[in-house]
Amino acid sequence: MNQLIIATRKSALALWQSEYIAQILKNEHNIEVILEGFKTKGDVLLDSPLAKIGGKGLFTKELEESMLRNEAHLAVHSLKDVPSFFPKGLVLAAVSKREKSNDAMLSQKYQDFSSLPKGAKIGTTSLRRKMQLLLLRPDLEIISLRGNVNSRIEKLKNGDFDAIILAIAGIKRLGLDKEVNFIYEFSKDELIPAASQGALGIESIEDVKILDLLKCLNDENTLIETTIEREFIATLEGGCQVPIGINAELKEDTICIRAILGLPDASQILKDKKIIKKNDFKGFGKILAREFINKGAKELLKKAEGMI
Repeated sequence: MNQLIIATRKSALALWQSEYIAQILKNEHNIEVILEGFKTKGDVLLDSPLAKIGGKGLFTKELEESMLRNEAHLAVHSLKDVPSFFPKGLVLAAVSKREKSNDAMLSQKYQDFSSLPKGAKIGTTSLRRKMQLLLLRPDLEIISLRGNVNSRIEKLKNGDFDAIILAIAGIKRLGLDKEVNFIYEFSKDELIPAASQGALGIESIEDVKILDLLKCLNDENTLIETTIEREFIATLEGGCQVPIGINAELKEDTICIRAILGLPDASQILKDKKIIKKNDFKGFGKILAREFINKGAKELLKKAEGMI
């Protein structure tokens, strides 16, 4: 095989991610890699929150269909946008090295989170972020914010919001720190990130030769962290339709795991923090999810769905 085709969305961040992976594959295998652009429903339907129109799978479906039609060999996703289950014939082929997974607040006027005035208007499309922001500051007005990263920043500059919340990974990858006056990075104890935030997932057709070519993209530490996080989400059967945060952080031989779920208005939450040995990571996401289920997580998530 002397050519690979990557199916990609056309947003600046999606193109950066696909080009980044393409360059690694070119360097590793001396192979031609072509990017084929597609527009997904998630890019088109910008008037409604994701939770109301079908969740994050809206960003992957068209790319998956292009692979199943043999128009592309692989797709590069933000792993947090990738559902737990794959269509027949497609697999998660690799998980690449993770960028920082924290959330960040961007503002033109306010230096940090505590500087925000009472009733400040905060833009985010994420129910997970909304829940945790209201947990920290019940006085805030959380407003749904869709669109690509650049359009969100434009709305901030236009004065539509006092601040917006984005993943620090996207800000770093696109060099957006120069676009706004202030960036405040939340600690993971303040805002627990989404499952797999900051990691790239490479989905491909189930072909031995292609899977072999993609092995070089795998990062062992990221795979360990995101395995725990994705197991937690899959066991709870929760996607972006409900507010769930889960982050595993591997340092040397220990993993710190933070998890939270609850109602979008933060009136009820379940939250926990665990430290485990690196060697105990297999199956721990399921174990933690079952602990949450025993505390009433399923009932709480069902209630959360009714509030969307």
